[in-house]
Amino acid sequence: MMQKYQYAIPAGLIALLGLWVAYVSYTQSPAAAFAFPRLVSAVFVVLAIWTFVKAIREGGEQDGGFTRAELFKIVPGMIVSAIYVFWGAKFFGFYTGTTITFFILLSLYDPADHRLAKSWVKRVIITAGFMAVMYCLFALILNVYTPREIWS
Repeated sequence: MMQKYQYAIPAGLIALLGLWVAYVSYTQSPAAAFAFPRLVSAVFVVLAIWTFVKAIREGGEQDGGFTRAELFKIVPGMIVSAIYVFWGAKFFGFYTGTTITFFILLSLYDPADHRLAKSWVKRVIITAGFMAVMYCLFALILNVYTPREIWS
């Protein structure tokens, strides 16, 4: 019986997390600061609930989870991401913290040879391009407040 719901439990927990994020984003003010988080959280909730319902309906029909090797590939990225979310973005500021985190994650998962200067130049260019798009999208087009602006 428990095996039937082994995928529904984490999906349900993620759906609850999504509902909490949506609740927080819809109850905070000023409303302009939370316009983009409201949109993202609404989409997140819909996808999380859809995944939860699918996990309930399909039950044990799904394939097994991660292999040990896959898990060891994912864990470093999860650690870096957790450090960013719980400490880095606030300590360094949103854009600096995001730049550092993106560059580290890109370096961890880029299959290019880490001994070649060319691969490091490519990572720097990709990071700069990513941050330029992030800044233009969030600050200039959507007028989204960064975490520092929200909490100050």
